[in-house]
Amino acid sequence: MHLGKRSIAEFLGTFWLTFGGCGAAVISAAYPQLGIGFVGVALAFGLTVVTMAYAVGHISGAHFNPAITLGLWAGRRIPFRDVIPYIVFQVAGAICAAAVLKVVAEGHPGFVLGSFAANGFGELSPGHYSLLSAAVIEPILSFFFILVIIGVTSPGAPAGFAPLAIGLTLTLIHLISIPITNTSVNPARSTGPAIFAGKAYIEQLWFFWLAPISGAVIAGVVGGVLFRRESD
Repeated sequence: MHLGKRSIAEFLGTFWLTFGGCGAAVISAAYPQLGIGFVGVALAFGLTVVTMAYAVGHISGAHFNPAITLGLWAGRRIPFRDVIPYIVFQVAGAICAAAVLKVVAEGHPGFVLGSFAANGFGELSPGHYSLLSAAVIEPILSFFFILVIIGVTSPGAPAGFAPLAIGLTLTLIHLISIPITNTSVNPARSTGPAIFAGKAYIEQLWFFWLAPISGAVIAGVVGGVLFRRESD
Protein backbone atom coordinates (compact mmCIF):
# COMPACT_ATOMS: atom_id res chain seq x y z
CA MET A 1 0.00 0.00 0.00
CA HIS A 2 1.17 3.54 -0.78
CA LEU A 3 3.43 5.05 1.87
CA GLY A 4 1.40 8.26 2.00
CA LYS A 5 -1.77 6.39 2.85
CA ARG A 6 0.03 4.35 5.50
CA SER A 7 1.53 7.49 7.02
CA ILE A 8 -1.92 9.10 7.26
CA ALA A 9 -3.17 5.99 9.04
CA GLU A 10 -0.30 6.37 11.51
CA PHE A 11 -1.20 10.02 12.05
CA LEU A 12 -4.82 9.17 12.80
CA GLY A 13 -3.95 6.24 15.03
CA THR A 14 -1.46 8.25 17.09
CA PHE A 15 -3.91 11.15 17.31
CA TRP A 16 -6.56 8.81 18.70
CA LEU A 17 -4.15 7.18 21.15
CA THR A 18 -2.97 10.53 22.51
CA PHE A 19 -6.38 12.18 22.50
CA GLY A 20 -8.15 9.20 24.06
CA GLY A 21 -5.54 8.16 26.59
CA CYS A 22 -4.37 11.60 27.66
CA GLY A 23 -7.94 12.89 27.42
CA ALA A 24 -9.04 10.32 29.99
CA ALA A 25 -6.21 11.46 32.25
CA VAL A 26 -6.71 15.20 31.80
CA ILE A 27 -10.51 15.30 31.83
CA SER A 28 -12.19 12.23 33.32
CA ALA A 29 -9.56 11.31 35.92
CA ALA A 30 -9.57 14.92 37.10
CA TYR A 31 -13.02 14.32 38.63
CA PRO A 32 -12.72 11.81 41.51
CA GLN A 33 -16.49 11.35 41.63
CA LEU A 34 -16.33 9.66 38.23
CA GLY A 35 -14.11 7.02 39.74
CA ILE A 36 -12.00 6.11 36.70
CA GLY A 37 -8.62 6.73 38.38
CA PHE A 38 -5.46 5.02 37.16
CA VAL A 39 -7.44 1.96 36.07
CA GLY A 40 -9.69 4.01 33.82
CA VAL A 41 -6.77 5.84 32.24
CA ALA A 42 -4.91 2.58 31.66
CA LEU A 43 -7.97 1.08 30.04
CA ALA A 44 -8.45 4.17 27.88
CA PHE A 45 -4.95 3.84 26.44
CA GLY A 46 -5.53 0.15 25.77
CA LEU A 47 -8.87 0.80 24.08
CA THR A 48 -7.42 3.41 21.75
CA VAL A 49 -4.93 0.87 20.45
CA VAL A 50 -7.50 -1.91 20.11
CA THR A 51 -9.98 0.24 18.21
CA MET A 52 -7.53 1.86 15.83
CA ALA A 53 -5.55 -1.33 15.28
CA TYR A 54 -8.73 -2.99 14.03
CA ALA A 55 -9.60 0.13 12.01
CA VAL A 56 -6.31 0.86 10.23
CA GLY A 57 -3.98 -2.01 11.14
CA HIS A 58 -4.51 -3.53 7.71
CA ILE A 59 -3.29 -0.26 6.18
CA SER A 60 -0.18 0.68 8.17
CA GLY A 61 0.41 -2.12 10.66
CA ALA A 62 -0.91 0.10 13.49
CA HIS A 63 2.34 1.23 15.10
CA PHE A 64 1.22 4.64 16.47
CA ASN A 65 4.56 4.80 18.28
CA PRO A 66 8.12 5.57 17.08
CA ALA A 67 9.52 2.94 19.45
CA ILE A 68 7.35 0.27 17.83
CA THR A 69 8.38 1.42 14.36
CA LEU A 70 12.08 1.25 15.24
CA GLY A 71 11.63 -2.04 17.09
CA LEU A 72 9.92 -3.64 14.11
CA TRP A 73 12.63 -2.29 11.82
CA ALA A 74 15.28 -3.82 14.12
CA GLY A 75 13.35 -7.08 13.89
CA ARG A 76 13.34 -6.84 10.09
CA ARG A 77 9.57 -6.51 9.94
CA ILE A 78 9.55 -3.22 8.03
CA PRO A 79 11.98 -1.53 5.61
CA PHE A 80 13.96 1.52 6.70
CA ARG A 81 12.24 3.67 4.06
CA ASP A 82 9.08 3.52 6.18
CA VAL A 83 10.73 4.54 9.44
CA ILE A 84 11.16 8.30 9.05
CA PRO A 85 7.74 9.00 7.44
CA TYR A 86 5.99 6.90 10.08
CA ILE A 87 7.75 8.70 12.95
CA VAL A 88 7.10 12.16 11.49
CA PHE A 89 3.37 11.45 11.13
CA GLN A 90 3.16 9.79 14.54
CA VAL A 91 4.68 12.81 16.27
CA ALA A 92 2.48 15.17 14.26
CA GLY A 93 -0.60 13.18 15.26
CA ALA A 94 0.33 13.33 18.94
CA ILE A 95 1.00 17.07 18.86
CA CYS A 96 -2.28 17.79 17.06
CA ALA A 97 -4.18 15.62 19.54
CA ALA A 98 -2.63 17.41 22.50
CA ALA A 99 -3.48 20.78 20.95
CA VAL A 100 -7.12 19.83 20.44
CA LEU A 101 -7.31 18.31 23.92
CA LYS A 102 -5.99 21.56 25.41
CA VAL A 103 -8.71 23.54 23.64
CA VAL A 104 -11.39 21.17 24.94
CA ALA A 105 -10.04 21.06 28.50
CA GLU A 106 -9.76 24.86 28.68
CA GLY A 107 -13.51 25.03 28.15
CA HIS A 108 -13.94 24.26 31.85
CA PRO A 109 -13.65 27.41 33.99
CA GLY A 110 -11.63 25.63 36.68
CA PHE A 111 -9.17 23.96 34.34
CA VAL A 112 -5.52 24.08 35.39
CA LEU A 113 -2.93 22.91 32.85
CA GLY A 114 -0.58 21.28 35.36
CA SER A 115 1.30 18.30 33.95
CA PHE A 116 -1.25 17.89 31.13
CA ALA A 117 -0.67 14.10 31.22
CA ALA A 118 3.00 14.59 30.29
CA ASN A 119 5.68 12.13 31.38
CA GLY A 120 8.35 12.79 33.96
CA PHE A 121 10.68 11.52 36.66
CA GLY A 122 11.82 12.99 39.96
CA GLU A 123 9.64 15.96 40.87
CA LEU A 124 7.67 15.47 37.64
CA SER A 125 6.84 11.84 38.43
CA PRO A 126 3.28 11.33 39.77
CA GLY A 127 4.77 9.29 42.63
CA HIS A 128 8.08 11.22 42.73
CA TYR A 129 10.05 8.21 41.53
CA SER A 130 13.70 8.75 40.67
CA LEU A 131 15.44 8.81 37.30
CA LEU A 132 16.85 5.36 38.16
CA SER A 133 13.34 3.95 38.63
CA ALA A 134 12.28 5.45 35.33
CA ALA A 135 15.44 4.17 33.61
CA VAL A 136 14.61 0.64 34.73
CA ILE A 137 10.87 0.57 34.08
CA GLU A 138 10.56 2.32 30.71
CA PRO A 139 13.02 0.14 28.73
CA ILE A 140 11.70 -3.07 30.34
CA LEU A 141 8.06 -2.26 29.61
CA SER A 142 8.94 -1.13 26.07
CA PHE A 143 10.89 -4.35 25.54
CA PHE A 144 7.97 -6.57 26.50
CA PHE A 145 5.47 -4.41 24.63
CA ILE A 146 7.35 -4.80 21.36
CA LEU A 147 8.06 -8.47 22.06
CA VAL A 148 4.33 -9.10 22.46
CA ILE A 149 3.62 -7.19 19.25
CA ILE A 150 6.14 -9.24 17.29
CA GLY A 151 4.87 -12.47 18.84
CA VAL A 152 1.16 -11.96 18.23
CA THR A 153 1.75 -10.83 14.64
CA SER A 154 4.04 -13.75 13.81
CA PRO A 155 3.03 -16.72 11.64
CA GLY A 156 1.30 -19.31 13.80
CA ALA A 157 -0.21 -16.80 16.24
CA PRO A 158 -4.03 -16.92 16.54
CA ALA A 159 -5.49 -14.90 13.68
CA GLY A 160 -7.53 -11.80 14.42
CA PHE A 161 -6.58 -11.41 18.08
CA ALA A 162 -3.43 -9.31 17.78
CA PRO A 163 -5.14 -5.94 18.48
CA LEU A 164 -6.71 -7.32 21.66
CA ALA A 165 -3.41 -8.72 22.93
CA ILE A 166 -1.57 -5.49 22.12
CA GLY A 167 -4.24 -3.29 23.70
CA LEU A 168 -4.36 -5.40 26.86
CA THR A 169 -0.57 -5.28 27.08
CA LEU A 170 -0.63 -1.49 26.90
CA THR A 171 -3.31 -1.43 29.60
CA LEU A 172 -1.15 -3.60 31.85
CA ILE A 173 1.87 -1.40 31.18
CA HIS A 174 -0.08 1.65 32.34
CA LEU A 175 -1.33 -0.12 35.44
CA ILE A 176 2.29 -0.77 36.38
CA SER A 177 3.93 2.52 35.55
CA ILE A 178 1.50 5.44 35.76
CA PRO A 179 2.74 6.26 39.29
CA ILE A 180 6.38 6.07 38.15
CA THR A 181 6.59 8.06 34.90
CA ASN A 182 2.93 8.58 33.99
CA THR A 183 3.76 5.86 31.43
CA SER A 184 5.42 6.67 28.16
CA VAL A 185 6.70 3.62 26.20
CA ASN A 186 5.87 5.93 23.29
CA PRO A 187 8.00 8.96 22.35
CA ALA A 188 5.23 10.52 20.23
CA ARG A 189 2.67 10.29 23.05
CA SER A 190 5.26 11.91 25.35
CA THR A 191 6.07 14.72 22.93
CA GLY A 192 2.53 15.99 22.33
CA PRO A 193 1.57 16.81 25.95
CA ALA A 194 5.11 17.92 26.93
CA ILE A 195 5.01 20.76 24.40
CA PHE A 196 2.02 22.25 26.21
CA ALA A 197 2.98 21.26 29.77
CA GLY A 198 6.02 23.50 29.69
CA LYS A 199 9.78 23.78 29.93
CA ALA A 200 10.37 21.30 32.76
CA TYR A 201 8.65 18.48 30.84
CA ILE A 202 10.36 19.40 27.59
CA GLU A 203 13.73 19.22 29.35
CA GLN A 204 13.03 15.60 30.33
CA LEU A 205 11.66 14.64 26.92
CA TRP A 206 15.02 13.25 25.74
CA PHE A 207 14.62 10.41 28.24
CA PHE A 208 11.18 9.46 26.93
CA TRP A 209 12.67 9.04 23.49
CA LEU A 210 15.83 7.22 24.55
CA ALA A 211 14.36 4.78 27.07
CA PRO A 212 11.44 3.39 25.03
CA ILE A 213 13.47 3.18 21.83
CA SER A 214 16.35 1.34 23.52
CA GLY A 215 13.99 -1.28 24.94
CA ALA A 216 12.13 -1.55 21.65
CA VAL A 217 15.22 -2.06 19.50
CA ILE A 218 16.50 -4.81 21.80
CA ALA A 219 13.06 -6.45 21.65
CA GLY A 220 13.12 -6.22 17.87
CA VAL A 221 16.42 -8.06 17.69
CA VAL A 222 15.36 -10.70 20.23
CA GLY A 223 11.93 -11.12 18.66
CA GLY A 224 13.42 -11.39 15.21
CA VAL A 225 15.36 -14.43 16.40
CA LEU A 226 12.76 -15.92 18.74
CA PHE A 227 9.86 -15.82 16.29
CA ARG A 228 11.79 -16.54 13.12
CA ARG A 229 10.40 -19.44 11.15
CA GLU A 230 12.73 -22.39 10.76
CA SER A 231 12.48 -22.05 6.97
CA ASP A 232 13.70 -18.43 7.05
